[in-house]
Amino acid sequence: PVEDIRGLLGDAMTAVDHSISTNRRDDGMFHAYNLLDLREDEVHLGRLYPMLEGQVSALSTGSVPPEVAIEALEALFASDVYRADQFSFMLYPDRDLPTFLEKNTIPESALDTIPLLRQLIDSEDDNIAYRDRDGICRFNADFVNRQNLRDALDELALTRGEAAVNEARQPLEALYEDVFNHQAFTGRSGGMFGFEGLGCIYWHMVSKLLLAVQENFFSALDTDADDATVQRLGDLYYRVRFGIGFNKAPDEFGAFPTDPYSHSPKHTGAQQPGMTGQVKEEVLTRFGELGIRVAGGQAQFSPRLLRRQEFVAAASSFRFVDVDDQWQEIDVPQNGLAFTWCQVPVVYSLGRGDGQIVITMKDGSTQTVSSLQLGNEQSAAIFNRNGEVRRLDVTVPESYLFAEQESRRI
Repeated sequence: PVEDIRGLLGDAMTAVDHSISTNRRDDGMFHAYNLLDLREDEVHLGRLYPMLEGQVSALSTGSVPPEVAIEALEALFASDVYRADQFSFMLYPDRDLPTFLEKNTIPESALDTIPLLRQLIDSEDDNIAYRDRDGICRFNADFVNRQNLRDALDELALTRGEAAVNEARQPLEALYEDVFNHQAFTGRSGGMFGFEGLGCIYWHMVSKLLLAVQENFFSALDTDADDATVQRLGDLYYRVRFGIGFNKAPDEFGAFPTDPYSHSPKHTGAQQPGMTGQVKEEVLTRFGELGIRVAGGQAQFSPRLLRRQEFVAAASSFRFVDVDDQWQEIDVPQNGLAFTWCQVPVVYSLGRGDGQIVITMKDGSTQTVSSLQLGNEQSAAIFNRNGEVRRLDVTVPESYLFAEQESRRI
């Protein structure tokens, strides 16, 4: 029954909201992953290092209050995830990796606490561990995970006796995990330097962050947050946006700035050009900046995140492809701005009051709406691209525009 599904989803949302709130870090960001270690009679909980995706996930849920979102974003800019040279964010904090020979080393103190281990090494029985030519004790290099160790211990019990092996089993398994920390293994994020590894900015995740900040900005507006809160979220939005490639010179970005790239490693410029996932969020955020929102099947124009500098200083023209796939050209007035949405041209002009929309229909007639919201029928005509609506002229109150408070390089 639908009611059962609604009840399940309601319970799930309660659990999710609780999880997000209890996973706030002391610095204001959010834990991305918890490490759960289930033992016979107890549970151990660990944390992984901060991750950009964890902040994006939390901020995208809609359950984070605007003030908490601001704290998380400001903490993110102050964290080790931020790369000041690119004004943007890595997926994870950079770190120094041990060299190959520094890995898989058993401390000498472990031999004193696990007598069976010392016996095996002294007798040069290397099925479990061995001492290399430099005197360093190491686990059998053929082991892939803890199960391989368990299998080797089962075989050892046939020769050394079950009592001796069982006494050493738990401390040996604990030692193996201490040496390799498999539970916290995150693949390339912790073991390589390219392809979204250490030191890398993954541009798709940065654009996801941009969208999440924009969603929180509009959420703050919808919930009547105070002006200072809305302003701060808008400033943080443009601070995130400032780090994206198209704001940079080619030598700074390391590639054509207007092309989408997968990632930027720390040691070189942007890598892997192509139609990356970044493009999707960039399209969504751009329409959000222009103020296009849809609620209840009705199109709204709320350019509260649009900046004055977007409007042309002098009259210009705008060329576009219409709903009939034909090239067209229209005039854009001074202090105007034009774009297409569902292949319908939209022309913004600055004005005063509450704003209005003039709708030009297919037969050339016009309709005037004394607000910045279209009705269901008009909205559906645009969504369906049926050609009934040919143009929208929107008078935008100048007081609606967003004024950045933070200075920018460009």
